[in-house]
Amino acid sequence: MDKNEISTQLAEMLLQINAIKLNTANPFTWASGWKSPIYCDNRKTLSYTEIRDMIKLEFAKIIEETYPAVDLIAGVATGAIAIAAIVADHLDLPFIYVRSTPKGHGLENMIEGDVNAGKNVVVIEDLISTGKSSLNAVEVLRNAGCEIMGMIAIFTYEFQIAKSNFNKANVELTTLSNYTTLLSTALHSNLILQSDLPLLDNWRKNPEKWNV
Repeated sequence: MDKNEISTQLAEMLLQINAIKLNTANPFTWASGWKSPIYCDNRKTLSYTEIRDMIKLEFAKIIEETYPAVDLIAGVATGAIAIAAIVADHLDLPFIYVRSTPKGHGLENMIEGDVNAGKNVVVIEDLISTGKSSLNAVEVLRNAGCEIMGMIAIFTYEFQIAKSNFNKANVELTTLSNYTTLLSTALHSNLILQSDLPLLDNWRKNPEKWNV
């Protein structure tokens, strides 16, 4: 399958298992306080072997083809820990994960697992919104002396602020699926109406101030 076919198939799967939900009439409220017509919980994919294996194999393919010199796989806590560990195991590579905040006891680690300066690292994330938390993990790894080869994620909302943040941080981002593909797939599956598209597109363009 090419990238577009993978993106569409994964979007279909995420909708089928309700890992992604769309609701224009009664928007969701994110932890940030933003109102949103979409809610995404990619951790649900771990319960479905077909989807989990697809994500694992596609991530592994990207890493093997794009980052053959990788030494280490890093997952971003908490959503990407499991899938990153599975990918690392498939590739027979060491695995670490990066906390969002230091552990509150013991050594107060931000990085769990063994990492040495100079290692080439691919970071795995489950979801990209603004990119802030994902790039915080990159900064932690860089401060530990790691060379970040790139980041791969399951899904992105395609916010312009995320694109800008990744460009500023000089991090290459690859995702398996995205918001544009999701809307096309949802429309084809009659989960949304053609009349919903302008509202859904406006949210992507200005999520912080969007409201129905």
